Amino acid sequence: MKKIVFITLSLLLAVSFWNCEKDDICADGNANTPFVVIEFYDALNTTTLKNVTNLGVGEPTFDTRFSFTGISKIEVPLRTNSTTTTLNFIENGGDTTDTSDDNPDAITFNYATSNVYISRACGYKTIFQLDPTNPIVLSPDAANWIQNIVVSQPNIENENEVHVKIYF
Repeated sequence: MKKIVFITLSLLLAVSFWNCEKDDICADGNANTPFVVIEFYDALNTTTLKNVTNLGVGEPTFDTRFSFTGISKIEVPLRTNSTTTTLNFIENGGDTTDTSDDNPDAITFNYATSNVYISRACGYKTIFQLDPTNPIVLSPDAANWIQNIVVSQPNIENENEVHVKIYF
């Protein structure tokens, strides 16, 4: 009797796996809305990568920030429910305790969005296309630490390549 029950359960389990579709499992790496990948370069030697130190990045209306130090490449999110995102790139802003020496440069990303169906398990993700005529705007101020911004890949579909280069 136990043998028959075991065989029956084994058959049911095997049949359930045969009925499993490839779309029933969401593989890592293809389901997420991509972040914009930004690389930092030396403004005086434009082919040389330059590490940021104590960089804070965040939306002007939010108290929380991303903090980066000792790296030359970062990833930050864009809004999926809008066609613009403004982020403050804050020199000396990686800490939130001492804001007296913060030097924010506001960068506005202008883009179109598309929702792309991945699979039944993953659902949709949003991809971005930077505006071809006005992709990024650096708000001018008297103390801009960012010297130049170059779009190297306007299609933000994954995080495998650099989309924007910032020179400082």
